[in-house]
Amino acid sequence: MAKKDLKKIELEMRRVEKEDRIKDKDLFEVVEEVFDRRTVLSILELKRRGCLKTLKGVVSAGKEARVYWGIAPDGRDLAVKIYLTVTAEFRKSIWKYIKGDPRYEWIGKLPRHKLMSVWARKEFSNLRRLYRAGVAVPEPICYNETIIVMSFIGEKGQRAPLLKELLEAGELSHDLAKYILSKVLEYIKISYTRAKLIHADLSEYNVMVWKNEPYIIDVAQAVRVDHPNALEFLRRDIHNIIRFFDEEVGIDVPDPEEVLKEIVGSEYEGEAEGVEGLEDE
Repeated sequence: MAKKDLKKIELEMRRVEKEDRIKDKDLFEVVEEVFDRRTVLSILELKRRGCLKTLKGVVSAGKEARVYWGIAPDGRDLAVKIYLTVTAEFRKSIWKYIKGDPRYEWIGKLPRHKLMSVWARKEFSNLRRLYRAGVAVPEPICYNETIIVMSFIGEKGQRAPLLKELLEAGELSHDLAKYILSKVLEYIKISYTRAKLIHADLSEYNVMVWKNEPYIIDVAQAVRVDHPNALEFLRRDIHNIIRFFDEEVGIDVPDPEEVLKEIVGSEYEGEAEGVEGLEDE
């Protein structure tokens, strides 16, 4: 996003504070190259609620969502995740996480904006459950429509590196790697036993490391432990994380099936059926 566009949004947010009504035409003119009108109204509503004071630059950008650096009214840094688009590929990719979850199975038939709104709500709900259970995730603060406001993992608009990036930068020592692996496996267990959730897409690309502590991010697709594919998703998460530390970092790692057995206890099914197929999805 260009700085001039961000400045326009900030000016518009300030202007609305002084007016009783929002002029649709003005909103369209301000954001026609950035957000649609609905997204701007959502941003303004979050500002009205006291969740957000200022929206700054882009922190990261994906196909369906962008994360922006925001500032809270009390001056704290915020991460503001905004879902922007829905592609046919995205609809297809999220279905495996929805099908079988009675909370959200109905959302696959929703129109584009409604789908993203419910998906954002699902991520906010998952974040809250994980945070309350003691998993290190960004603290969920507010959400509205397709926007989630959460604590910022990083400093002054500079996000913390991903686990993969830390390795590539040569900053992942073996001692630190051993610690992070143990913490991530601990969080997988807490997620399962306390939050009753499974991340279902965990890898070195959605673990951030800040001040030598790992944080789990991107949890919209997380499923409940009673999901029909729960065990397969959990097995994949464990295999993916342990594979990274084994093959790319080169430290001693536990047997992933033993980790799985320890987490699920009597529910454990030792056969590896489904692992390879899920890894390629």
